[in-house]
Amino acid sequence: MLGPGVKLFSENHVFEDIETTIKSQGVKREFLTIGDDVWIGSGATITAGVSIGSGSVIAAGSVVTRDLPSNSVAAGVPAKVLRTR
Repeated sequence: MLGPGVKLFSENHVFEDIETTIKSQGVKREFLTIGDDVWIGSGATITAGVSIGSGSVIAAGSVVTRDLPSNSVAAGVPAKVLRTR
């Protein structure tokens, strides 16, 4: 389930080379994996390359920047596991 305003990102700009403009360095694309029976609250952001385990709950407004194990309850910016369901 996705609340209103959830943002899912699958790419990021490459910016390592300081001699080249960021725009000229292109992007890196990564898969998102969201397991079964996951609830992502309103306004949450899920960044590229993240995996969210089945049965997890992501609090509204959270920013998920790392993988979360199954049955996690996570919140915050960046999101951290608060407890297990």
